[in-house]
Amino acid sequence: MTPTDSVLFIDGETADKLYLLESGQIKLTKTTSDGKELTLQVFGAGELVGMVGLFEPDVAYTSTATMHEPGEVNVIQRSALEKLLLENGEFCVDFLRWMAIMNRRIQSKFRDLLLNGKIGAFYSTLIRMSNTYGEEREDGILIKLSLTNRDLAQFIGLTRESVNRMLADLKKQDVIEILPHGYLLVKDLEYLKEAICCDDCPPEICQM
Repeated sequence: MTPTDSVLFIDGETADKLYLLESGQIKLTKTTSDGKELTLQVFGAGELVGMVGLFEPDVAYTSTATMHEPGEVNVIQRSALEKLLLENGEFCVDFLRWMAIMNRRIQSKFRDLLLNGKIGAFYSTLIRMSNTYGEEREDGILIKLSLTNRDLAQFIGLTRESVNRMLADLKKQDVIEILPHGYLLVKDLEYLKEAICCDDCPPEICQM
C-alpha cells in the first residue's frame, strides 16, 4: 500500500517507468514559473500514469505525480512496455486506440479553457468530474472525490476566493450542494452544460 502524499515521480526526472493504479488515486501536478501549483489530472483505479515519449531517448516527466489517496500501484518499466508493443501487434493497436482517447481528452480540456473563460472552465471541470467520479443518485450526481476549494482552484488555475464565489453562486441557484468531507452533489448538470454550450462529447472523452 502506497500512502497519501507519496511522490512517484518529479517533473524533470527521467521517464523510465509507468505506474498502473490498482486502487487509490494519483494526482498529477505542474508548478508554474511564479510558483503556482496546478492540478492537471487525478487518476483512479485501472489507469496508467507517466505516459510520455515512448521510443524517445532520454525523455523526462513533464509533471509531478503524488498519491492523492492511498492505494496499490504497479510499476512498469518503460523498456518492457516498448518491447511488448514491438512484439504484440494486437496489443499495440489497442494501446494506440487508448492513446488517441487520451489525446482527445487533453485537446477538449484546452478547448474549454481557451474558449469558455474562467467560469466556463470551472463549469466544464464540474461536468468532467461528474463523468469521471460521479455516482448517479435520485437527487443528482455525487462527485466521489474529496476536494477542498483550493483543490478545485488548482484544476483551473484560479484563486480559492474565485472558486468560493462561483460555488456560492451555483449553490444559491440550487445547481450544486456542498456536502460534508469535501464532496459535491451536482443537482442540475444540464444547467452547467447549457451555460458553456456543451458539445456533449462521449463520456470516455469528457473526463478529467
